[in-house]
Amino acid sequence: MNPTRVLLVDDHPMVLAGLRALLAPLPGLEVVATAATATEAYAAVATHRPDVVLLDINLPDQSGLDVCRRLADDYPGLKILALTTLNERSYVTRMMAQGAAGYVLKNASPDELAEAIARVRAGKKYFSEEVQELLLQPEPAVAAVPPLTRREKEILGLIAQGLTSQDMADRLFLSVLTVETHRRNLLAKFEVNNTAALIRLAAQHQLL
Repeated sequence: MNPTRVLLVDDHPMVLAGLRALLAPLPGLEVVATAATATEAYAAVATHRPDVVLLDINLPDQSGLDVCRRLADDYPGLKILALTTLNERSYVTRMMAQGAAGYVLKNASPDELAEAIARVRAGKKYFSEEVQELLLQPEPAVAAVPPLTRREKEILGLIAQGLTSQDMADRLFLSVLTVETHRRNLLAKFEVNNTAALIRLAAQHQLL
C-alpha cells in the first residue's frame, strides 16, 4: 500500500516543525507539505493531493471550520482531522458537521497521531480519549442567546481574535472608553466575569 500522504496546517512554525519531526519516523506516512494559512492550505491540497489533512481550527486568515467545509466539499475523498488545543464540545460538533473525520488534541503522542491518521484514511472516525469523554458527558443546558447590538457582535468577534481595547478602538475608530463599555456590557449580558468565559459561551452559542 502506498504511504498515506499528509498535509499539516497550523499557523505556528514550531508546531509544524514538531509535527514533521514526530511523523517522519513513522512507517507508512509521508508529510507532503505544510501550510500556515487557509490560503496556503487550499493551494497545498490542490498541488499535492494529500490523503489526510491535519487541520488546526485557529488560522490567521480564515477559521478552520470554514476551511474544513470547503475542503470536504471540493475533495470528497479527502480525510480531515482537526488537530487543536480546543477541547470544547461546541468545536468538536461543529468540526464534525463541517465534514471532519476526527478530532485530535495537540497533546497526542506520535502513536496516537498515527492511529488517528490510519483510522480516518480507512473511512472510520477518530476522537482523542479526552474528546470521547467530553462527548459522553451530558450536554449542559445552554441559556438563551442574549440580544446583542451590531456593534457588540463586532466587538465580540474582535475579543475572540485577541485584540486589546486599544487595538479595537483604532480599528473601529472609537474611543477606548467606548470599547471598554461594550466589553462590560457583553460580560453583563452573558453573565460572566472574564473574557475566557465570554468567548466560551459565545462559541457554545455559535456566535464566533
